[in-house]
Amino acid sequence: MDCGELARVARAMMVKNKGILAADESTGTITKRFAGIKLESTEEHRRSYREMLFTAPGAAAWISGVILYDETLRQKTSDGIAFPTFLEKNGILPGIKVDTGAKPLAQFPGETVTEGLDGLRERLIEYRKLGARFAKWRAVIDIGTGVPSAFAIMANAHALARYAALCQEQDIVPIVEPEVLMDGAHSLERCEEVTEMVLQKVFGQLFQHRIDFAGMVLKPNMVISGKKASLRATPEQVAQATVRCLKRHVPPAVAGIAFLSGGQSPTEATQHLSLMNSLGPLPWPLTFSYGRALQDTALTAWKGSSTNVGAAQKELLRRAKLNGLATTGAYAPAMETQAA
Repeated sequence: MDCGELARVARAMMVKNKGILAADESTGTITKRFAGIKLESTEEHRRSYREMLFTAPGAAAWISGVILYDETLRQKTSDGIAFPTFLEKNGILPGIKVDTGAKPLAQFPGETVTEGLDGLRERLIEYRKLGARFAKWRAVIDIGTGVPSAFAIMANAHALARYAALCQEQDIVPIVEPEVLMDGAHSLERCEEVTEMVLQKVFGQLFQHRIDFAGMVLKPNMVISGKKASLRATPEQVAQATVRCLKRHVPPAVAGIAFLSGGQSPTEATQHLSLMNSLGPLPWPLTFSYGRALQDTALTAWKGSSTNVGAAQKELLRRAKLNGLATTGAYAPAMETQAA
């Protein structure tokens, strides 16, 4: 394990004005997204879509890294350049999603544990050779009647830590993603309570697994009301609760925090991030690692047609720029109609 190299890559991922594009949708997930634009999910269509995203001119001004899926890591541009090589040559770090998804946790109805540890060391060795500089593993914690249980939280925290240790062993920076879902009717206060429990267990396990905090990135949910809540918290309340929660449980040594959007609208996710960064000096950089919140408008503009590539790339860059501004607290909602 090269702690210096891990820290260098992690810092490069967390540089101000930039964030991470999550383009690691599984084949099943991208098929659902393509259905929204009435496009068949063939390997070539998936490759063309990702190429449109990755080749957006000037993307490195706002995007520090891209999370790829196994299929995408092995694909090439239409000019025959491997995607990881193309990205790195253009100043963007390539990463890889390595978990195999959240599966039902036996004996705990309604709860899941993320799988993918079997054979992970060997896969990481291969991914490193293919150009991956960082990786991602997502744990999913739901809020509902009687859930989450303490055991489900611990099972997922333990798996996240084992994954992170295997990554650092291979000089790959782990993105540790414990996502508390916003799908329910819970209050902001309940989300904060659960997020605190999760972060406490996750960092306890990371410490026990001897993770180098300077060589890792945290990808948490924001502390936010459930989508079905009758009374939704204001953007200012979300920002204050999220920063308060993180300050209590995330060690200052962590290289940075890259939020997931978690089902928020693109404008919500951007506004929340900007408000957090306007709350004064923080122990770590706060940036973004968004999927749909960066891609949705670009996907709609693309529609699977090569004639729409320019318009789609413009949409991607517009959202990336707005989120880049949010990393310094410089975003304002009025910019939504002004940004080129």
